Amino acid sequence: GLRGFTRPTGMLQKSFFEQTIDDIYKDLLYLIFYFQGEPYLNPDFLNMVKYAHDKGIYTATSTNAHYLTDAKAKATVESGLDRLIISIDGTTQDVYQSYRIGGKLEKVLEGARNIVKWKKELKSSTPFIFFQFLVVKPNEHQIEEVKKLGKEIGVDQVRFKTAQVYDFANDPNQLIPTNEKYSRYKKDKQGNLKVKSGLGNHCWKLWHANVITWDGLVVPCCFDKDATHQLGNLKTQTFKETWNNDNYKQFRRELMTSRKNIDICANCSEGLTVWED
Repeated sequence: GLRGFTRPTGMLQKSFFEQTIDDIYKDLLYLIFYFQGEPYLNPDFLNMVKYAHDKGIYTATSTNAHYLTDAKAKATVESGLDRLIISIDGTTQDVYQSYRIGGKLEKVLEGARNIVKWKKELKSSTPFIFFQFLVVKPNEHQIEEVKKLGKEIGVDQVRFKTAQVYDFANDPNQLIPTNEKYSRYKKDKQGNLKVKSGLGNHCWKLWHANVITWDGLVVPCCFDKDATHQLGNLKTQTFKETWNNDNYKQFRRELMTSRKNIDICANCSEGLTVWED
C-alpha cells in the first residue's frame, strides 16, 4: 500500500513457471500466487493457475480486484483457482485510498460482484472468496461496515488482518490501531512497543515453505520483501539443490540461535495470530 519496495520488478514467465512446477509438483501441496505484486497484471496468470490446478495443487491468490472484469472473473472461476483474497482496506473512498494509494474502492466492489456472480452462474464451489481488511488506525472504525458490505456482496468470509509496521517503535505513518486486538504490537511496562510474539527461536516456514521471486530467486519467506536473503536461484540450480544447500542450512541455524538478530525475522508474525474474525 505504501509502496516501500526496492528490488527489481517484472513478470513471471509462463515457461519458467511450468518448468519449476514440473520439478516440484509431486512435493507441492499449496501454491500462493503473490509476493508484493498484482497477479492479474500478468497476462498468463490464469493459465498458470490452471496448469498448477491440473497437477492437483491447491492454488490461492490475493488481488486488489481492480482488474477483475466480467471476463476475467469468469476465467478465474474456470481456471480452478481454490482461494481468492480480495484486499479491501476501507469502506469509503477517502479511507481506502489513504492506504491503497491511487486505488478506487468502486473498482474493488465491482470486481468482487463479478467473481461472486460467475461463481454462482457456473455453479462452482471455488474459489473460496474472502475480503481481507488490513486493520490500521485510519480504517479501524470501519470494521463493522466491511462485515455488512461483505454480506451484501456475497463473499464467503470477511477476515481482519493485523498489519506489519516497519518502524513500529515510532510508527511515523500512524498505522498501528488503537484496538490492541488488531495490532501485532503491545506496550511493555516502559511504554515501548514490542512485537507480541516475544520472538522465540523457531519458524515452521524454513522447513515447509519459501518464496520464489518472478526472476527465480529463492528467499526464506514473504517477509523478505526486497529479496535480501537470497538462498538460491532456480535459473541455475534445481529446487532440491537449493533446499539443502549451505545457504539454507546456515539461515536455519541462525534463526534457531537468534531470530531477533535477523532483520526480516525481528518484525515477523511467527508465533502470532495474524487473522482476527
